[in-house]
Order: sequence, then structure tokens, then C-alpha cells
Amino acid sequence: MKSRLIKADIINEVCRDTCQPRYVVEAIVNSTINNITLALSQGSEVQFAGFGTFEPKQRAARTGRNPHTKEAVPIPARVVPSFKAGKDLKKAVIK
Repeated sequence: MKSRLIKADIINEVCRDTCQPRYVVEAIVNSTINNITLALSQGSEVQFAGFGTFEPKQRAARTGRNPHTKEAVPIPARVVPSFKAGKDLKKAVIK
């Protein structure tokens, strides 16, 4: 495997594993990504048992610094996507 796996690589692997045509697998992968994105944008968690959980997390407002001028810059509170690896994924990566 490559050190970086992109969406096209995943689609190719799934095509090979399932003997399904590329357009079918690509539609499924795109639909999965769109559904995860939609759920997170609505404030829901998305859990894949053993793999992990995607969840929206609230970040508090804070003060940052402009690295060039050293001026204080307010950074507003926001919601960001977060991923927490599941038990099976952690085991697979550690081995």
C-alpha cells in the first residue's frame, strides 16, 4: 500500500474486492461521504462499530496572534468535525 491513500485508490480497491463496476462503487463511496457530511452538519454523530466515530465538536472562542505583526486576533467559537478511532482500528494500527 501507498503511504497516502486517496479516494480513487479506495474506489479501485473496493472494485477489486467486490467485482463491482467502478461507477457503482464510486456512487456508493460518494453517497457515504455525503451522508456523513450531512449528519455532522446537522449536529449528529456517525458511528461505525469497531472503526470509529465522527462527531461535531464545539471549539471555544479564543485569541490568536498574527505571526507577522504579533497583533492579537479574535478567533470566534465554531463547530469542527472530529474523529475518534474505535477499538478494532486502534488494534490494527498498533500491530
